[in-house]
Amino acid sequence: MKGTASLFAVFPVRHLFLAALLIVLLMGSIRPAGAKVYIDITSPGFRKLPIAVQNFTGGKEVSEVVKGDLAFTGLFEPIEDPAQIEQPEQPFNPASWQGLGVELVVKGTVTMPGADRIAAVVAAYDVSEGREVFRKEYTASADILRQVGHSIANDIYTLLTGQPGIFKTKIVFVGEKGGTRELYLMDWDGHRVQGLGITGGILLTPRWSPDRTKLLYSAERHRQWGIYLLDLNTMKEKNLLTLNGLNMAGGFFPDSREFLFSSSREGNPDIYLGSTGGSKGRKVISSPWIDVSPSVSADGGSLLFVSNRSGSPQIYLCDRDGYGIRRLTFEGNYNTSPVWSPRGDRIAFVSRAGGRHHIFTIKPDGSGLVQLTISGNNEDPSFSPDGRYITFTSDRDGPKSIYLMRANGEGQVRVTPKGLKAGSSSWSPQ
Repeated sequence: MKGTASLFAVFPVRHLFLAALLIVLLMGSIRPAGAKVYIDITSPGFRKLPIAVQNFTGGKEVSEVVKGDLAFTGLFEPIEDPAQIEQPEQPFNPASWQGLGVELVVKGTVTMPGADRIAAVVAAYDVSEGREVFRKEYTASADILRQVGHSIANDIYTLLTGQPGIFKTKIVFVGEKGGTRELYLMDWDGHRVQGLGITGGILLTPRWSPDRTKLLYSAERHRQWGIYLLDLNTMKEKNLLTLNGLNMAGGFFPDSREFLFSSSREGNPDIYLGSTGGSKGRKVISSPWIDVSPSVSADGGSLLFVSNRSGSPQIYLCDRDGYGIRRLTFEGNYNTSPVWSPRGDRIAFVSRAGGRHHIFTIKPDGSGLVQLTISGNNEDPSFSPDGRYITFTSDRDGPKSIYLMRANGEGQVRVTPKGLKAGSSSWSPQ
């Protein structure tokens, strides 16, 4: 929001990406063909599914991660520990759960076969059928214990919904501590926050490549605005372009090589298509007005951008070559920062309402406008890879922090720690 507003007046990070390779899954397919779907999350009238995730024997911390992940979705009705008749170490007995209305029970045991290794055996039981429907063993390095919990939560989520979970995803953001701005990375739930060592006088708009191996971002260094690329496998930074004026990174195309950016190198900002190979960009949208904040749809066929060609900042749609431009937003006189949902069915953006900035969503045809936030100033929306959740920046509790919410606005919660000013968040692909 800063760049757009001015136009209108623990351990090395590569270990995070290797961590998944350390988790050994010792069972085959999670969902056999024709497996039961416990909850249809595509149905607008679904009811919350009553489940019980019992404390794992020898590994309560792991089961707490699983509980937290599943609870945030808003899809399940967890049965609290005091209400559970059957103890975690007791064999599953469907009669212990039928009176509570529970449909699925999850049990687990965690051991340490080595000084730096953990092993978790997890099973899930269908109460109505009275049988085991899931069993898997996980082994991993002890220092990624939370990742094991996220892996288990993903598998249980898939078992229940038939859809992939998002619990092993990451969020990148710009943090500021002691006057220094730096790129930070954290787990989706705000844990394991760590700096990436990338700094700048100003850092803005970090964006993930679809293959999850690179970050694109804008940085002001030595009084010049450049667009940079960070390879997350090697942790090497590359300057893609430094041009006159303000240069702001947009989103990647599906090939993870081409991307959009806005640049005022010729006066008013226009929108360009760039390449990670280092080209200076091909102009895609040009006009006598201000055109900024480009965003690419997941299929690469449609673009969003912000322009004041109607007299105030509004959001526009066009095809990938800049043709067929049409206005999307008509309510409010300040609409900016649009992003596509991965499924292409919703667009999140920032609009000024009641003197403050709030997150809204709208359908690509301009219908279904919904305001999601009501407190503080809220900016920088970014969808989770399944489109069901949104990360954003808010100052509702004082300094700017990163928050999460469900895509309908429910469950809003701060996830970055106090003492770290944070903004410009972006949710990773799966």
